[in-house]
Amino acid sequence: MFKKQKSLASERKREVFSQGGTRSIQKNDMRNFQSFSQLVLSAGPLKSTPAVKKSKTTHFEIEILDAQTRKQICIVDKVTQTSTIHDVKQKFHKACPQWYPSRVGLQLERGGPFLKDYITIQSVAASSIVTLYFTDLGQQVSWTTVFLAEYTGPLFIYFLFYLRIPYIYDMKESSRRSRHPVVHLACFCHCIHYTRYLLETLFVHKISAGHTPLKNLIKGCAFYWGFTCWIAYYINHPRYTPPSFGNRQVTVSAINFLICEAGNHFINVVLAHPNHTGTNACFPSPNYNPFTWMFFLVSCPNYTYEIGSWISFTVMTQTLPVGIFTLMMSIQMSLWAQKKHKIYLKRFNSCMHRKSAMIPFIL
Repeated sequence: MFKKQKSLASERKREVFSQGGTRSIQKNDMRNFQSFSQLVLSAGPLKSTPAVKKSKTTHFEIEILDAQTRKQICIVDKVTQTSTIHDVKQKFHKACPQWYPSRVGLQLERGGPFLKDYITIQSVAASSIVTLYFTDLGQQVSWTTVFLAEYTGPLFIYFLFYLRIPYIYDMKESSRRSRHPVVHLACFCHCIHYTRYLLETLFVHKISAGHTPLKNLIKGCAFYWGFTCWIAYYINHPRYTPPSFGNRQVTVSAINFLICEAGNHFINVVLAHPNHTGTNACFPSPNYNPFTWMFFLVSCPNYTYEIGSWISFTVMTQTLPVGIFTLMMSIQMSLWAQKKHKIYLKRFNSCMHRKSAMIPFIL
């Protein structure tokens, strides 16, 4: 009996020890779990590994050939879809420094039109390799330089004849004959006309950033400067004959000249700030300014006012050189007006109903 009691007592102790051991193990497990959870919470949320973005940019290879010999000049590589022809010209200039971007002409095919600088490569590329033909456009000048040179010359040339500097007129005859008032008025009107041209070139007109060959600058200066010399020589000559109908002819013509100059200026301001409806451009519409009401009749009223100014100047001075200059300007501007009128018909057909190009109901 005594042995059985001892064995029972020993078994109970083992159970107690075993229960205590399991409890201690459970407590240790709980402590380890709590410490692990605190560690996870302190570390913050798990960050997902960023996905690697695949580049969708396609690079083009531009092969530039000589338009005459078809020989390869260079290859421009690593050209993106959004790159423009201007960007290609810049890279072409780095490869061939002797050709500046302004004198580089690029074509898709020989004899075709030159690509504009704003055209993207993606719009003309049929594959990853694009072939362009190069033509040297020669020495180029900006359009702003062309206009400033054409209009500055007549302004100063006319003054040389108006002041009657030596070696142009006979000084004895010049001092002996008094000037008619129309001579001073003609100088005033001529200066207003070309001063307006210069100011509008600098502050009103949105001139293209493109360039033109140097020969066009020479042609324009020869035309304007040459006619100014011819006109100023006759009007400021000591033997100049005043208009046939006297002051009445001069006064009416001078008033009409100033009206046309004002109308030309206001039309140019309207054309420099075109109307827009949403994303679509609209044909210039008349506003509260009476000078803009000419848009009801013609599509190019700036040319209408320009011709009106020179007709008034011709009648006011009554000289043959001014009349010939007015005739030549009228022919040239009528061609420009008809060309623009056709463009307006395609773009704004609903706004061009019963409108003429330059002269109401005639042209």
